Amino acid sequence: RSFDCSGTLLLVFHEMPNTVLVNRRMIFWVELIMILSKCSGEAVQNTCDATDQRSQNSGESNRCDEQLQPKVLSNSVMEQPYLTLNNGHKIPALGLGTWQSKPNEVKLAVETAIDAGYRHIDCAMVYGNEQEVGEALKTRIGSVVTREELFVTSKLWNTQHDPRQVLPACQRSLNALGLEYLDLYLIHWPIAFANPNLNFENNFPREPDGKMAYVSVPLEDTWRAMEQLVDAGLVRSIGLSNFNSQQVDRIVAIARIKPVALQVECHLHFQQKKLAQHIAQHNIVLQAYSPLGTGMAALFEDPTIARVAAHHHKTPAQVMIKFQLQRGFVVLPKSVTPERIVSNLNVFDFTISDEHMELLLSLDQNSRQIVPKIDVNGEKVFRDSAHPDFPFHLEY
Repeated sequence: RSFDCSGTLLLVFHEMPNTVLVNRRMIFWVELIMILSKCSGEAVQNTCDATDQRSQNSGESNRCDEQLQPKVLSNSVMEQPYLTLNNGHKIPALGLGTWQSKPNEVKLAVETAIDAGYRHIDCAMVYGNEQEVGEALKTRIGSVVTREELFVTSKLWNTQHDPRQVLPACQRSLNALGLEYLDLYLIHWPIAFANPNLNFENNFPREPDGKMAYVSVPLEDTWRAMEQLVDAGLVRSIGLSNFNSQQVDRIVAIARIKPVALQVECHLHFQQKKLAQHIAQHNIVLQAYSPLGTGMAALFEDPTIARVAAHHHKTPAQVMIKFQLQRGFVVLPKSVTPERIVSNLNVFDFTISDEHMELLLSLDQNSRQIVPKIDVNGEKVFRDSAHPDFPFHLEY
């Protein structure tokens, strides 16, 4: 179809009837973005034509191409970088996070992401939405992508650290996702929760006094059970999440199969510089979750980030994602909003300069946000700090 840009918005919203199927909503959003980009391009071109005429008349150089060229969603979103893991497998550097994605929203989010070009989906059993993620994968594998083109991650929850529970937990995630294997399986936290009946009934067990019910399971024992998943062909790679440097070293010291990745909170106000340097010695890739912060409006209001974004005609979110990509990390922004999912992927057509990277690196505040907290005598404290494997007593 051709559109008159003067009436684009009216036409698009008028023509979006209820008969459009849910799994085609993404087409609408992508089409809308492309239409708006087209119309923006026409407006910019008209301005550039006028500027070019004035430049010719005045003899001045025309910098319109540099300053006004619109950033249109392009095929660059399909040309994503991959990182090579220490076992030779490749991982897409940008993935869709599914944490806090509500039921009845995550299916569309995953479908939108795959249609837009994402090839990496990050999941976890405790998120409570793997069944719906699996429904989305079923609609796209074989029609939009092959299974081999997708990289799917899940995580072992705290109640399944007992080596006898590792295989059943992995199989539970595989069944929910409708997959025969996982590309990556992580130990979600180093902290083990009590699960005397070895079941899946309670992800957050509590003592009679209401406190969390903990047990101490050697991390090394859990890791050896993770290695058996690779032996069985259920998992291609295994790794860690929310571990500190010493805990990583403990696993590396006994590993028959090395961890390929460490997934941790990482954003511009919490840049994990020392931890990243430490795990790089083991050739372990850092995966950045919450790269846009979680409920951190200050990041989006930061003038330095805004200045870098304006320089590249990008959004602050796109700059925050690109910053982590240029550090060599895997980045996992999460969203269930179709236009944001698409926008977050449109980061492969620009490069942040060394000067701007230094400015962004200077924003680090060592501000960790993703730690479960409870109220004790009116004060917020770390919920799990009494556990012997609580990871955040160390600096990194």
